Amino acid sequence: RLGICGGMLGGRGQLPRFEASIRSGRRGQPLNPPISRMALPAGGAGLTSRPMPSPAAAVEVKTTLSTSSSNCSSTSTYHDDIEAVLYSEALLHQRTSELGHQLARDFADKSPLVLGVLTGAFQFTGDLMRCMEPCPRGTTVNFVRASSYTSGTTSSGQVKVKVDIASSAVLGRHVILVEDIVDTGQTLTRLKAHLLEECGAATVAIVTLLDKRERRKVVLEADYVGFTCPNEFVVGYGLDFDEEYRTLPYIGILRPERYAHLNK
Repeated sequence: RLGICGGMLGGRGQLPRFEASIRSGRRGQPLNPPISRMALPAGGAGLTSRPMPSPAAAVEVKTTLSTSSSNCSSTSTYHDDIEAVLYSEALLHQRTSELGHQLARDFADKSPLVLGVLTGAFQFTGDLMRCMEPCPRGTTVNFVRASSYTSGTTSSGQVKVKVDIASSAVLGRHVILVEDIVDTGQTLTRLKAHLLEECGAATVAIVTLLDKRERRKVVLEADYVGFTCPNEFVVGYGLDFDEEYRTLPYIGILRPERYAHLNK
């Protein structure tokens, strides 16, 4: 099996190599490749795969659990709390590789500053950076903290921006702002304005792994998009619910019973 930036993945769950469709100009088109098999995680017993819907469908992959127990026992794992897998580990690797190579081309002569939005984008940011090959000279990476979420499943709308980086490090730089998911768009709108107006960035390009367009509350378009995400509560690959599930190697839909108490 090749590394994350190696393209084709060998072994079980092998995916055919495919090229990303690119929007006109610099934007990355969300990918919806037709595949029928998935690389399932170790420890995910009870997971059974089924063919992917057509590329036009909102959900790329669904893998259902054969068990439906809602009680969390001492021997259960985070896999047991997942109702369906939307994006397999192999599919995430493939799309991240394509986005990384595209960013390397688009920013080849711009010495970009890559800023990952904590905490959800830490996994995606690291993998994306490794796939920026050949990496533009002068590329640096840092992280910012900006969140509009409280202990729940919906956006609070109250955006607090904390930037743990000196304005001088941003001044005049071409910033690649990396996010795990764009939901209402309020967080990134505020953060982008902060980087441009208060820190003096030359440009700010938004890269998001998931784009949940159905929940947008402001006018905001990401420059590079991994996948258009259905309006489901998703976790894994850095995305969390109350700081849990970030370690899952795939992205899946969280069982409603795991957060039903919040609606009471």
